[in-house]
Amino acid sequence: MRPKNMTDIVQYILIRHDILKDMQWSIGAFVAQACHATVAIIHECADDPITKEYLSDVNNMHKVVLELPDGVALNKVAETLTNNKIIHKVWIEEPEKLATCIALKPYKKADVKKYLSNYKLYRHTIID
Repeated sequence: MRPKNMTDIVQYILIRHDILKDMQWSIGAFVAQACHATVAIIHECADDPITKEYLSDVNNMHKVVLELPDGVALNKVAETLTNNKIIHKVWIEEPEKLATCIALKPYKKADVKKYLSNYKLYRHTIID
């Protein structure tokens, strides 16, 4: 069971579904996008008090992965987050210069939930 203080802190990751479906990236490359973005924003916000609290109990971190349909949606949510001073990282995959994923720094859920409520949990079934 997650300690009570950790249930309030969450790191949201939003990833484009079209890079897996339409662009046919491998699942490994797809998952790497979320990994890149989360590590980058954690590094950039290492001195932030909420990030420190989030990292103080790594066995009880809470992440939520949300689905974005495409790059247009990614740009829209990035603009909304920027306009509302929500700290985040848009991961740009090189050399393609393709925005693939957004990771927010850890936040108290109540502080960011309203900006993300239009997006569904990422649910993709992998069939070999």
